[in-house]
Amino acid sequence: MKHKLNFGTSYHQFYIRDKNSSQDTGDSNFWTDDATRSRLAVGEGILGVGLECYGPFKGELVLLDKKRDDVEYSQYDHIVEGGLNIKSGILQVLDCPNSNVELEVKVSPGSYRVRIYSLNLDSVEGDTGDDYYIIEIWPGINTERKVLKQYK
Repeated sequence: MKHKLNFGTSYHQFYIRDKNSSQDTGDSNFWTDDATRSRLAVGEGILGVGLECYGPFKGELVLLDKKRDDVEYSQYDHIVEGGLNIKSGILQVLDCPNSNVELEVKVSPGSYRVRIYSLNLDSVEGDTGDDYYIIEIWPGINTERKVLKQYK
């Protein structure tokens, strides 16, 4: 199932979370140096996704039954993945800093793996550009953050 996303956000980030997550995204243990470098902050029931643009977000969220292995790495500027526990059965995409719900999807409660593909990052000048993000989510228990391809 694919969901197109196009919304305003700020501070080069947005969030993917379990509806009931109470993680404080302002906590110093959330956006660490490693999280900033990898473009993915991992918290309890929430992921912070780092963007190249300051504000506008364009992309898509794809729910999969299993991990996609046929990735053509050369098509993407940056690829990172991490784990997300969704206890409530409701997955949300939120802007930053207002935490407006931009997408809400029912999923089976459980553990998921989330992979974010970043494209067209070199197009960004100042606050805007044609950067684009593909988010794939599938059932998986590994919560480790892993950079599969690092941008610059």
